[in-house]
This record gives sequence, C-alpha cells and structure tokens, in this order.
Amino acid sequence: MNHPSDQTTGAQKNSAAAERVTSALSLAIHEHRIAPGTKLGEDEVAEIFSVSRTVVRASLQALAHLQLVEIQRNRGAYVAKPSLREAREVFEARELLEPRTARSAAERAGPEDIDLLKRHITEEHAALDASDQGRALRLSGQFHIAISRIADQTTIAGFIEALIARSSLIIALYWRRESALCEKFAHHDLVDAIADRDGERAEELMRSHLVDLHSALDLDDRPVAPQSLKDALKP
Repeated sequence: MNHPSDQTTGAQKNSAAAERVTSALSLAIHEHRIAPGTKLGEDEVAEIFSVSRTVVRASLQALAHLQLVEIQRNRGAYVAKPSLREAREVFEARELLEPRTARSAAERAGPEDIDLLKRHITEEHAALDASDQGRALRLSGQFHIAISRIADQTTIAGFIEALIARSSLIIALYWRRESALCEKFAHHDLVDAIADRDGERAEELMRSHLVDLHSALDLDDRPVAPQSLKDALKP
C-alpha cells in the first residue's frame, strides 16, 4: 500500500513535469517553431518529453487556458489558429488598450524599469541580427507586456498579455514582411518617451507603432509549411 507521502511526491513530480512541458511548448509556439493548426498528439508529445500522457493532458489544458491550444472533442489538441476576424479584433483591441498603458507607464516608470526595457531591446536586436525572427518576436511581445506591468494596471495588463499571446499566432499565420516584427527603432523611441516621462508622446508612439504592425499583416488566409513536431521541439 502506498504511503500518502509517496502519493504527494508523485503528484508534485507530475506537476513539475507538466510545467516543464507547458513552458517548452509555449516557447516553441511563440517562437514559431510550431505552426498554428499543428496537431499536438498526446503520445507524440509524451515520447518527445519522456513523460506520461497524464502529464501531457495537464500541460495541454494549461495551454488551452492560455488560448495557445484548442482542444477539440474526439479529435485532440491543436495549436490555436486565429481566424481573420479574430486577427483584426485582436489588433484593434491592442490599439485601444496599449497607447493609454504606455502613457501610464511614462507617468510611473523608475530607473529600474527603464533599464529593464533597454535590456529587452538589446536582446531583441541580438535575435534580429542572428536572423532568429521567432525569438525576436517573442522578445518583442515581452517588451509590450513589460510596459503594461510598469503601468501598474493589473487587470489591463492581464488583457494585454492574452492579446499578445494571440498576436504571436496571428503573425505566424498572416505576416507578409519582416516589419511585422517591431520596427528596429520603434521600441527605442518608446523607451525614450517613457524615460522622459512624456506620457502624451509615449501614447502617440505606441498607437502609431501598433497601427504599423497591424498594416504589416496580410489578412488573407495562407498555408503554413508543415514541420514535424519532433523537429520543432528539438532543443
């Protein structure tokens, strides 16, 4: 008979394993190594990560909660594939929320916040210079999330984080040029405005930046080149 402490240890191990799988899959999705619409078979994911199907199911449920995965009855789990309508709505929502958040960030940011944003930019540019567009895109999204957190508006920051997660999938499907990544100096200008505590300028720069990003998308459906899940998840 199993001792209760053994059961607790097993549950903790499964929880840690599920978090590891969730983190790895989320990173691969955000970096566009797994395309929207890709099937995430339980057996295949379990084999790749050397975990049980129970762990995989918990991970897929967590990703579904984050709207990165869609679980379809009797069909399984797939990387979410936003529609054209959703793509437009997501960017329209960002254009409404993020400019005012940038203004609030400019009013509240301290030296440590500015240093954090500058580090984001340095890492993003390093990824671009290395032609690692997927990583650059993920870092760009984190930059926008950081601004929303600096603004100290918890509820709105949560909305923005969810919208940016969807934006990553939308860009994977619908981008038509590299400038769908943030323009190389757009973030520099934003940080300068925030550092200068110029809320009006930060708001306008963010609005213009998001409009440019939206216009860089080709909102006509397009096929995505297939890639095996195992290859996509190679470390």
